[in-house]
Amino acid sequence: MSDAQPQLQPVDEVERICRDLIRIDSSNYGDGSGPGERAAAEYVMGQLTEVGLDPFYAESADRRASVVVRVAGADPARPALVVHGHTDVVPAQADDWSVDPFAAEVKDGCIWGRGAVDMKDMDAMILANLRHLARTGTKPPRDLVFAFFADEEAGGRAGSHWMVDHHADLFEGATEAISEVGGFSITLPGKDGGDRRAYLLQTAEKGIGWLRLRAQGRAGHGSVPNDDNAIVKLAGAIERINAHKWPRTYIASVRELLDGISTETGTLYNDEDVEGILELLGGARGFVEGTLSDTSNFTQLDAGYKHNVIPQTATAALDCRFLPGHEEELMATVSELAGSDVEVLVDHRDTALEAPFRGDLVDAMGRALQAEDPGSLLLPYCLSGGTDNKALSRLGITGYGFAPLRLPKELDFVRMFHGIDERIPVDSLHFGTRVLGRLLADC
Repeated sequence: MSDAQPQLQPVDEVERICRDLIRIDSSNYGDGSGPGERAAAEYVMGQLTEVGLDPFYAESADRRASVVVRVAGADPARPALVVHGHTDVVPAQADDWSVDPFAAEVKDGCIWGRGAVDMKDMDAMILANLRHLARTGTKPPRDLVFAFFADEEAGGRAGSHWMVDHHADLFEGATEAISEVGGFSITLPGKDGGDRRAYLLQTAEKGIGWLRLRAQGRAGHGSVPNDDNAIVKLAGAIERINAHKWPRTYIASVRELLDGISTETGTLYNDEDVEGILELLGGARGFVEGTLSDTSNFTQLDAGYKHNVIPQTATAALDCRFLPGHEEELMATVSELAGSDVEVLVDHRDTALEAPFRGDLVDAMGRALQAEDPGSLLLPYCLSGGTDNKALSRLGITGYGFAPLRLPKELDFVRMFHGIDERIPVDSLHFGTRVLGRLLADC
């Protein structure tokens, strides 16, 4: 009898890695404060060097760390594929949660904690499969560049964009990439009365316009009439922008998604009324609804320092997201609505992306899903948020969102992103690890 131990598989350690990562507080407050990503990056380094890899580590600023490693493929003549994640998370107010957001508690079949879906689950899936490649000496079909970026939650200026600016050579020869917020399932009612899972492949993402409205006025005593009040000017701009109805526009990925759901379910829609389709999307509704038009949402206000002092300046933060090709139109509309008394400043601006729902990589993603969930459907969609694919697009790399997850029908998945009591089902994590492994072996 042999005493050989069974080979460790990616699913055997992905839960451990995910929980380890969640326990590392890498909260990104967007202003350079917070713990940074160094501890998380050092953890990633340790997981990679342990299996004999030699990753590249870089800090764009103190504690703002990213990690990259390349695995040689069987055919070096083929363009490389980038597989990337980010290790930062948005902050969590512990008092709002029913569990400690950084304890990585396992409860009700889920791993709970900040980053469980955005995106330390995918980081763990990547690491588990990468460690398996290294342990077994397996050569993927083509070169794979694995990247773990800092600062995605603040636009990537200290992460992916900095890496592209300073270490573009690490991505030499790469033409495609996969990352977060795609590949998750929704459950649709079939025309025959049964349910069918559809996996949403992120083929597009809206652009970002993080703007700041600033009104200037005349400072003075709160008891004295003042017809040049900065707060009043700002309030008028906020009211006009908030009341604006952005027109519906159906880009290719959105149209293909709506048509696919309509065909599968028999639910008809028209451009003026898509409510019937939206009702079928379950936990994915928020992401899809946010891609039917450009959007603008106020997120912060700042004015004054004492009850009886009229301030000279008042500001508001405005989060705008624009569809591909709409950037200049959105900026012009916001400026017009803000009015001549309110200045529109740009804190951060980044491009919208759109990739084809076809090609060898898309076919490979479909095969990987079919192998684990036969009879399922693959559909494209546009992400209302943004990813580090924006930075890589500057190098001519076409990005997709593919963090595959088979989700329970009742889970409100989109609410997990940046939400309270963020959690990921352990079964979904195992499923995604298997699917990702199949894709890396067939890409």
